[in-house]
Amino acid sequence: MPQDNIVLYNPYNELDEDININYLKIWKIICSRKKILLKVFCLVLIFFILLTFIVPKKYKVTADLYINKSNSSNMLEVNPYALDEASSPMLSMGTDKAINNEIELMKSELVLDKVIRENGLVYKKKFGFIPNKKEGEFLTAEAFYKKGKVLKIENTKNTNVVTIEYKHKKPEISYGVVSSLISNYIELHKELNTEKSKSDMKLLESEYTKIRENLEKNINKSVGLPVQSMTGIGNLSAMSAFSRSASEAIGNIKGQYLAGEKSQIAVSEERQKLTQLATKLEWAKMVEQMSDSSKVLVLKEPKQLRPFENTSPKLIINVILGVILGALSSIFALIYVEITDKKLAYSKISNNVIYNGLENVDSIKAEILGYDPDKILLISLVQLPQDFINNVQTLSNAKVVYANLTKDFLQEISSSKKIMIISKIQVTSTDLYKKIESIIEKQNKVNVQDILI
Repeated sequence: MPQDNIVLYNPYNELDEDININYLKIWKIICSRKKILLKVFCLVLIFFILLTFIVPKKYKVTADLYINKSNSSNMLEVNPYALDEASSPMLSMGTDKAINNEIELMKSELVLDKVIRENGLVYKKKFGFIPNKKEGEFLTAEAFYKKGKVLKIENTKNTNVVTIEYKHKKPEISYGVVSSLISNYIELHKELNTEKSKSDMKLLESEYTKIRENLEKNINKSVGLPVQSMTGIGNLSAMSAFSRSASEAIGNIKGQYLAGEKSQIAVSEERQKLTQLATKLEWAKMVEQMSDSSKVLVLKEPKQLRPFENTSPKLIINVILGVILGALSSIFALIYVEITDKKLAYSKISNNVIYNGLENVDSIKAEILGYDPDKILLISLVQLPQDFINNVQTLSNAKVVYANLTKDFLQEISSSKKIMIISKIQVTSTDLYKKIESIIEKQNKVNVQDILI
């Protein structure tokens, strides 16, 4: 069996036909709607430019803090005698959690309430004109932190650095809030360190006092003979073999000696405890003094901004937004107008189009001759010059009729093999064009060509 005449089906051929883009038609649509495109684009762009001068300017002040081992308030890395808190869950947490604790401290009422009052942040009228029952009252810490999300306190990942950022319409308020937050946080941080070191020192002082009292009691209770009293006991030991009284005397001396040695050992142990605790107490006093210096380092100081150093809105950013959104708005406007326009638009006609039909009569005739001997009916939805009609109808298989929705008109469609529709953009009624297309479809005919004049 010969294989030459076998044609294999390739689905990609249909796909190529389906996604075929008529760039000329798209260009025609854009050109026909250029006025609406330009109007919408310019209006959106002008709107964003005006926003630069209408919307209140915002001033953003930032600062960076370095917090050194924020979970070690009693300076374990300095003081070898500090009270061990290894069993505490605070010391078992990682650096990130420790820094998060410091951030929560910054957001607490202990800090934010002072910031609010120092900068006079109060409730105002809603949107500038709607009465507010709390008007004139100081903001709560929770409301201040969440209001407009203008205050940000964030940790730079995997570091001990915390960034503080605040925006406000007044540069002095932006600077004041950040500065006040830093100073009040550092003050609270010092206070917490001081309280911890004071607590350690009080505990050590109490223990030191107890041991000292015990030492004094042991000294006062000391009994028995000293070690030197045993130097002459050798002769008595020799005599004890011959005298009972000498033997009893030696026994008494040995008993007193043992009691004296026990007392001396007790006193020595208490003295050793007292010496060790005294050293710890000296360290605790030093730590208390060191705790007054904060372990927070300001890496980036807040900067007092000048009126022209506003962060938003920026003219260049608004221009870029205006261009992007203006272009998008223009496209949506074009689509909307194309869909809703009562006059015929390029998007409503087929892709098989002969443009400028009155000037391209030869192209129309060549298209009609291509279907000879099939009868071609040219349905015109606009008024045509008579010489154009006569020129086309010189072809034996061509006939031009006007759409009048009469019985004779329907008969003309029935008796024709192929249909061509002659129309004019922005003149022909969209409704009439759709009705003619519907009639052609119901008559099982095909509109093979659109002709625009």
